[in-house]
Amino acid sequence: MDKRRVTGPSFASSVDKDDPWANAVLQDTSPAVTDLDPAVPPALQDDKTLPVVVYALTLGGLITGGVTSVIAVILAYVSRKGAPDWLQSHYVFAIRTFWLSLLFALAGGLLSVIGIGFVILAAVGVWLAVRCIIGLSYLLKGQAYPTPQNWML
Repeated sequence: MDKRRVTGPSFASSVDKDDPWANAVLQDTSPAVTDLDPAVPPALQDDKTLPVVVYALTLGGLITGGVTSVIAVILAYVSRKGAPDWLQSHYVFAIRTFWLSLLFALAGGLLSVIGIGFVILAAVGVWLAVRCIIGLSYLLKGQAYPTPQNWML
């Protein structure tokens, strides 16, 4: 009986220098990214989690009477500086949304004495929800908000 040892193929073999496919696989063809901030770890460069939290807290302000919106605007102010440009547009949009909704809510609160304030407060709530939902849709698509300084949308 023949007792030769049978071995499988070796996957640790050297690469054939004449094989164009092997050489193409070994070369790094990824585009160079030069606009990344070296102080921020690469995993956080395009992290959408915090802007989603900011939008969610802003929406939660409709239920909590604005308490979570204050937390959201603080997070947006703190996170804006180290974020890439496309995420900065979302932070600017959230900050602008907070201050405008506060202004309109104060006006609606003052005008509630004559009755029209309740209509204004309801309109501010709808306006805030629509802004947050549209901002979230741009964020989840990985796009910058096109006009973060606008009053309407």
